[in-house]
Amino acid sequence: MEFNQLNFHPTLSEGLEMMGFKKATPIQTEAIPKILEGKDLIACAQTGTGKTAAFVLPILHKIASGIETKGVNTVIIAPTRELVQQIDQQIEGFSYFTHASSIAIYGGGDGAAWEQQKKAIRAGVDILVATPGRLIALLNSNKTQLDNVQHLILDEADRMLDMGFYDDIMRIIKQLPTERQTLLFSATMPPKIKKLAGAILNNPEEITLSISKPAAGISQKAFLTYDDQKIPLSKFLLGSGLYETAIIFASKKDKVKALERELKDIGMKMKAFSSDLDQSEREVIMRDFRSKKVQVLIGTDIISRGIDVENISLVINYDVPGDPEDYVHRIGRTARAATKGEAITFINEADMEKFNRIESLIEKSVLKTNSLPNQIGQGPEYQENARKRKPGGFNKRKSFKKRNK
Repeated sequence: MEFNQLNFHPTLSEGLEMMGFKKATPIQTEAIPKILEGKDLIACAQTGTGKTAAFVLPILHKIASGIETKGVNTVIIAPTRELVQQIDQQIEGFSYFTHASSIAIYGGGDGAAWEQQKKAIRAGVDILVATPGRLIALLNSNKTQLDNVQHLILDEADRMLDMGFYDDIMRIIKQLPTERQTLLFSATMPPKIKKLAGAILNNPEEITLSISKPAAGISQKAFLTYDDQKIPLSKFLLGSGLYETAIIFASKKDKVKALERELKDIGMKMKAFSSDLDQSEREVIMRDFRSKKVQVLIGTDIISRGIDVENISLVINYDVPGDPEDYVHRIGRTARAATKGEAITFINEADMEKFNRIESLIEKSVLKTNSLPNQIGQGPEYQENARKRKPGGFNKRKSFKKRNK
């Protein structure tokens, strides 16, 4: 479907045309007409499919058309400050011609930011994008009125429930009008999402597109490695000159910092991204990554959702994620907006069963090899039923350093 077929307000249509938006993605094609009709919606779509625009554009159309009440019109709740910022930035871009206002509400700032957020809400900002905890804090300050909210949108709802935000979400909903449109967007559809939908949605329409399937443009492969081969293999890949930008995912934040130290000599500017950074530091790193002043970002699953940067060449799973869904979100950082990208996973002996579960989820066998570059040596053999092996069942080997003396 073409955007000009959706009959948006002329100012919004003009903005989309000037920005080069012509053809709607499948989630936009299915969701936007239903939202324009005022229906509640539960939508499940993989990352990188344009679902933010799917809920932002019809809301901006309604605001531009002058058919909504004054005050805070729409509340959008998302699990992380990075995703909140991303959504707010997209709203700013799309709303340039409509003059709709928005503000991002998240913790980690100073007292001035807190006062600015309260002032913007009192002044009647149109769209409020917030993390659950920060919004509750504002509501508890008795300075925030959400009596006129027409739309509630939950983005990455599955992630919010994984992070334990169910009670916070329900506390927020109790302070909103019962007569409202509620939209729930999720990358997966576990039973807990259906339970939440049953509690907060009214006769919702349902859309399900490619649950837990990586985008078609992602080339997936895996290297079977021993732990001491991961650093030299990372240096080999990043130093090959084949990749302009990359994200490396590790399991723990202390490993993230160690990787930044170990890989700093490869000739690419890199930064570790962790929860230890304050908000201003995070914003600087993300700005530099978008402008390619930083070429390699190293982080945990905190950045597997909520980073919308196009043309990321490579994603490296330094550690196999424990949750198969996180694999989908990690590699979804590349090949966004119908582009191409590469995702490489390092699989050690302990992580083989985890990767079996990932392949079951995505219903695809990923190409695996233990033939590493000559200077690194050969990795372990892959075992389909790794969990059934006895402890110590793998052949013992000399360390990388000893083998390459």
